[in-house]
Amino acid sequence: MSATQKDKAAAFRALHDQPRPFVIANAWDAGSAMLFAGMGFPAIATSSAAFANTLGRQDGKISRDEALAHAKALVEAVDVPVSADLENGFGHAPSFVAETIRLAAQTGLAGGSIEDHTGEATKPIYDFEQAVERVTAAVEAVKSLGTPFILTARCENFLHGHPDLDDTIQRLQAFEKAGADVLFAPGLPDLKAVRAVCSSLSKPVNFMVGIPGRSFSVPELQEAGVRRISLATSLHRAAMSGAYHAAREVLEKGTFEFLNGLVSPKELGKHLRG
Repeated sequence: MSATQKDKAAAFRALHDQPRPFVIANAWDAGSAMLFAGMGFPAIATSSAAFANTLGRQDGKISRDEALAHAKALVEAVDVPVSADLENGFGHAPSFVAETIRLAAQTGLAGGSIEDHTGEATKPIYDFEQAVERVTAAVEAVKSLGTPFILTARCENFLHGHPDLDDTIQRLQAFEKAGADVLFAPGLPDLKAVRAVCSSLSKPVNFMVGIPGRSFSVPELQEAGVRRISLATSLHRAAMSGAYHAAREVLEKGTFEFLNGLVSPKELGKHLRG
């Protein structure tokens, strides 16, 4: 019997309560979600950028309806918890963010994230007060659900031209006080910054692996206080890089040596439906 949304959310929360951090694999379609869950990842996350790429678009170019349909497809593909990258909630107003959370929960998701990136080049980060209001609205929406839902609040400073650690910590502390379950500041520059963030908060911190030189090992992140490690677009880029290099070999050399390094159809098929 398939696990219910309540079961998955409870399992997802329990993962954050472990002393050792867990790695959540970001998938881009049902097949990749099934592969990663079958290999042993205890939870799956969506990636807005990876999903947008599958549609031939760049990050930030998918609609809320598309994101929710994508999340539902992943939820239905696996029995492990799935958390969604909900970007900025797909709207600026706190009420719109709250509606996004309510709709996300209806897909069976165990959780989701809301970020303080506006999506606008001229002003990429919401003002402090508005950012907190948006997270507060998301928290209130979670409380109204009647079912558990793990809310992650993200501060995007380091990804969008505002590498201010003090401001980042202040925002994360405000998000924690507002009731977010997990805190997340992607793009932190070094382990010293990671430790500073983790030590300033009492709730679990997510760290994003995906930037060369700013991606650290599980033991290093555990020592720094991290409780969850997400992979962002890393696995999708690894898959696309393999396809890219294989295609270049075919076009430029006329050879097929890439076949020697491929996973067998039988091995892949073990994790997919018959």
